[in-house]
Amino acid sequence: MSKQGGKGATGKGKKPAKAGGDDKREDALQAVIIADYFQDRFRPFTLDKPRCLLPLVNIPVIEYTLEFLASNGVQEVFIYCGTHSEDIEQYIHESTRWSPNSAISPFSSLEFIRVSDATSVGDFLRDLDKRSLISGDFILVHGDLVANIQLDGILAKHRARREANRDACMTVVLRSVGEEPHRAAKARGITPVFVIDDTDGRCLQYDEIHPLMKDRRLLLDPSVFKHGSFELRSDLIDCGIDICTPDVLALWSESFDYELPRKNFLHGVLKDWELNGKLIYTEIFEDGYAARASNLQMYDCISKDILERWVLPFAPDSNLMHDQSYQKVKNNSFVESGVLVERGSKVLQSAIGKDTSIKAGSVISGSVVGRRCQVGKNVKIKDSYIFDDSTIEDGAVITHSILAGGVKIGANAQIPEGSLISYNVEIDRDVRLPTKPPARISAKTDNGQPVENDASLVGPGGKGTVYSVTADDSDSDSDDEGDGDPAQLQNNLIYSLEGLNISTLSVSTLASEDDYDSDEDDEHAGYLHAGDGQRERLSSFTSDDASKPDAFHGDAVNGLVDALRGDDNADFDSAKLEFMGLRLANNASDSSMRRAIAVAFTKRAAEMLTPEHGGLEPAKAAERVLKDKNGAVKFIKDVGVGGDDVKQQTEFALALQKGLVSVRGLEPSRAGTLLAALLQQLYTLDVLEEDGILAWWADRRAAEGDTMTTVKERCKVLVDWLEEADEEDSDEDEDDEDSD
Repeated sequence: MSKQGGKGATGKGKKPAKAGGDDKREDALQAVIIADYFQDRFRPFTLDKPRCLLPLVNIPVIEYTLEFLASNGVQEVFIYCGTHSEDIEQYIHESTRWSPNSAISPFSSLEFIRVSDATSVGDFLRDLDKRSLISGDFILVHGDLVANIQLDGILAKHRARREANRDACMTVVLRSVGEEPHRAAKARGITPVFVIDDTDGRCLQYDEIHPLMKDRRLLLDPSVFKHGSFELRSDLIDCGIDICTPDVLALWSESFDYELPRKNFLHGVLKDWELNGKLIYTEIFEDGYAARASNLQMYDCISKDILERWVLPFAPDSNLMHDQSYQKVKNNSFVESGVLVERGSKVLQSAIGKDTSIKAGSVISGSVVGRRCQVGKNVKIKDSYIFDDSTIEDGAVITHSILAGGVKIGANAQIPEGSLISYNVEIDRDVRLPTKPPARISAKTDNGQPVENDASLVGPGGKGTVYSVTADDSDSDSDDEGDGDPAQLQNNLIYSLEGLNISTLSVSTLASEDDYDSDEDDEHAGYLHAGDGQRERLSSFTSDDASKPDAFHGDAVNGLVDALRGDDNADFDSAKLEFMGLRLANNASDSSMRRAIAVAFTKRAAEMLTPEHGGLEPAKAAERVLKDKNGAVKFIKDVGVGGDDVKQQTEFALALQKGLVSVRGLEPSRAGTLLAALLQQLYTLDVLEEDGILAWWADRRAAEGDTMTTVKERCKVLVDWLEEADEEDSDEDEDDEDSD
């Protein structure tokens, strides 16, 4: 286990030096695995296990990642853990292959690093810079990578560029989609766009095309044209493999606000290359496989690719783990020893784990079933994933769903497309789960406590209740190709590929870091509770602007936040001019302007609550964000609200509420307190009138979903005070009339 101490902790396990070994540390190829994703898209499964330990075709995902590194000659591995760090460390230490003390481990050393207060990938990499553990080139990957490519040639080119120019600091490894792409390529929702110098592979600009963008034109930085010929590539899979020098870590440390590898780091370094002088290159491979199980859709795609032998040598019958015994049988299926398939049953293009029994009349197709599962008579399982120790009773039907370990499905129950059934949930006999939205069911709460069973959902003899997911700010891994609303990702499990594949993060132009875990800054993400069937309004945050919401929103928010962060008390007019210029260039609507302004001010106010930005109380943060910059209040009144009309004021108050709801890591109760403070300040500063605030309070949209309701209720004291003041004014008016 990792030792505790300071901000983070390191657990080390080093093998004894081999006799005669005099290799220098700086010659060792190092790798860093990010094993925390700061996302909720795999919940409720990740309440019990980290994503990297979830089974992918009955093998924990991190096994594929470690095998990839071992096959490429990596000698020293650092694993950054966050949630479930003990589970990850225990798994590795108990592994006969990967344990630092194992005689057969391919690594000379493997170390675990915990950072107790990390909230993003950026925090991990800044911590790594402080530790001075990296002595030369290193490979940066995530713990959900599945790849079979060889990096020898790419590493050689990277080192040659580094020798020729010390400013060449990073090589991004990309996979060409090709003429006949595998399904992982087709599954992308957010498309990464790389602008590449076609003479030397240097990356000149990075951007993303989002499905919600109505105008999908890419704005090229004028500096790109200084490089002569270049190509715009949108046919690439970003598999999250980066070859880095220590300079990359220094760049992370110099920009403390970077959180995501693609949306923040790559985009920012390329945009400011004239200032930082660092060069980033790309290497595009045509043959081989590389993808990340970064969301439910990609999990589905990669599982199918492994079953269909796209990812050799990672096929079930390769028996990657020492205790596996898969054999390929008829109908393109794979079964382990001890599997019992009764006469009259069929297993088609599936993998079945050890000691699982399948009774007569059952049909399993395109699925993965774990070990020690009991499948009854006349069961139908199609395109689904069932973890170890689950029981499916007679006549049950399961379609394109995921069932975690220890699940029990009663006789004749129906589990429709897109259902997510977490560990130890029980569905009673004859229950038919809802289809819209698909059910997401858990037997425990976020803090690990047993839930109160919902008999209307799981049946009177069932166990579990709806697990509601609220999108938070930041992919997040929305550096991810698939960063987005968790419920949309769940719907994508059904394979409606025309659906959105975005993260709980953002819907801005740079909305995806889940590709990179991408999963991308999502202060303005839509949000949806998967349990109550109520869309909590992907509304104005995705469709207000009928012209170019994405192109405008990201740049507008970033520009305003940068202006609000400035140390000086400069006039806000320059920020206003830049904002209005963006508005004209993108033909943004009034609602888009209102949304961007609300998101920027709430993001900065929430930021001020954190220790890194002052640790202010909500009342002080609200005052500072509005008053620190001359002209900011007038800007909000003239442009954000846009007038004295009650409707305009209501919409701005609602935009503030939504902006705070989507701030990552901000508890709803604290978000509500900050909202109340902002509304009170805006009332005192004559930006909002009491009629506008009271109209917002009465608007049904302010209470759509549990999180919006919680935030709203924290403003009740302010609303009560305004109503009492209104009554007193009415009484005084009546008294004046009587005296007249």
